[in-house]
Amino acid sequence: MKRFYDDYREYFMDHYHKRSNAESVFSMMKRKFGYRLYSKSEVGQINEILCKALAHNICVLIQEYFENCVKLDFNYCAKLEISR
Repeated sequence: MKRFYDDYREYFMDHYHKRSNAESVFSMMKRKFGYRLYSKSEVGQINEILCKALAHNICVLIQEYFENCVKLDFNYCAKLEISR
């Protein structure tokens, strides 16, 4: 891996940062919502994880809106076929 890193550093770093970002998101979600799942069934656990991910994305969207004055255009989103 060291040789691959030396020969293809940019390619290596692109993949490394994807992994690093994913681990950061998991850490943020665990700190915000706790590390335990309370559902007993597998389907319930999957739904619980998806709800936590959705709540995390909403929290990040709200944070970016207020900190960086991001303009949100919900009318544009409402016109998309995917949102219906």
